[in-house]
Amino acid sequence: MNAIMDTPFKDEWQRIGGFFGEHKRWTKPKLILCVSAHWCTEGSLLTAMPRPKTIHDFGGFPQALFEQQYAVAGDPTAAKALAARVNQASKAVSLGLDEEHWGLDHGTWSVLKPMFPLGDIPVVQLSLDVLASLEQHMALGAQLNFLRDEGVLIVASGNTVHNLGAMQRLAPDTQAYGWTAEFDDWVAEKIVHRDMDALCMKEVSAQILELFKLAHPNMDHYIPLLYAIAASEPQDEMSFFNDQYQFASISMRSCVWDAPSH
Repeated sequence: MNAIMDTPFKDEWQRIGGFFGEHKRWTKPKLILCVSAHWCTEGSLLTAMPRPKTIHDFGGFPQALFEQQYAVAGDPTAAKALAARVNQASKAVSLGLDEEHWGLDHGTWSVLKPMFPLGDIPVVQLSLDVLASLEQHMALGAQLNFLRDEGVLIVASGNTVHNLGAMQRLAPDTQAYGWTAEFDDWVAEKIVHRDMDALCMKEVSAQILELFKLAHPNMDHYIPLLYAIAASEPQDEMSFFNDQYQFASISMRSCVWDAPSH
């Protein structure tokens, strides 16, 4: 609903999008690679169709949401080149191509449309391999680092906390369960300190593992974060925005990793 309603979260996406362009803070991307929590496959896939369709992968929402379209171009050539480069660099990863079945799901378009409403930047979406470990997801994210030097904006769309079963519909954006705030704060601390092992749930306490299970009954909304931080550099300037909640059991915390200013 943030895609069609005036909310503080949408306002922030629009603000961030306004930093891109000629004579602005950041150069306009040549391509956007989006890692969405909503495309889970066996093996990793890239969309490789010229005109990816807008997917409405949800139910029970107003008709206005189903009428949303994000008619951007894809980039089959870039998708094929990326797959070839990653596959050549690592025998542990097999990055495939989807040339007809998927498109851009709401994990992608609901964020990108407020940021880039003109839809004039091609978009390629990367799926989440359900057979991969957290460490393997992070390793693939690290292999995407080179894209930043080639004018590609990497967007990872998920949530640091995402438990739909525990939602409180009338909760204000400042309200959260204790476990929501605790796990969100823990993740934020690990992001700041770039503790990759901890973010992969390696050698963390039993308490954190229990919080993780509460925060993520399914891990799909957590995994995109691993791609973003792995593709970043230690010297990047990192900042948070949208660090509030929705419905008490969803954290909207967002991060930007930016190359240092000179």
